[in-house]
Amino acid sequence: MDLKIKICGITNLADATAAVEAGADALGFIFYEQSPRHVQIECVAKIVQKLPLWVLKVGVFVNPDPELVMTALGNCGLNLLQFHGEESPEFCKSFGVMSMKAFRIKDAESLQQIPDYRTDIYLLDSYVAGKQGGTGEGFDWSLAVEAKKFGKPIFLAGGLTPKNVAEVVQKVQPYGVDVSSGVETSPGKKDHSKIWKFIEAARKA
Repeated sequence: MDLKIKICGITNLADATAAVEAGADALGFIFYEQSPRHVQIECVAKIVQKLPLWVLKVGVFVNPDPELVMTALGNCGLNLLQFHGEESPEFCKSFGVMSMKAFRIKDAESLQQIPDYRTDIYLLDSYVAGKQGGTGEGFDWSLAVEAKKFGKPIFLAGGLTPKNVAEVVQKVQPYGVDVSSGVETSPGKKDHSKIWKFIEAARKA
């Protein structure tokens, strides 16, 4: 099965286009105001109009108001909702589209809450105190291998870069990989050559 590649924290059309041209399967748009990669619904609506239909458009939320999720869904043509906060299992499944729950993995104990969620995909990110994601920190990848027993597709995030993604993919064999800070020049601004290198390395693995 082909590895899926998601470039997250897209804030402008140039970066979105570069990611698609490099071969990304999914683009992540962050609707969380405290993120340095936060983007307005109106901006995302304009970007997605210019994207090919086959690209998965992912809305990233942290403990959102349901109204925000519905508005983003209605305006941005999102195919997948990614929840990165303390949302309940019921909340994640309440919008009638595919959903992905992110878990911040600190140790083996962090895996215990995962089976409570019946989302379509699990995303495993690194735990950094006080941060919801996009930290560029990695975690113990053997825990990601362990999480595969729950029987859902797994996306890996946290500390992935063009240099280490091949090794991680070989070790874990995830359904997909998710990168944000690992292909940036600054938060919300992507380095297009790093995107190409990341995708190439991930695919070769």
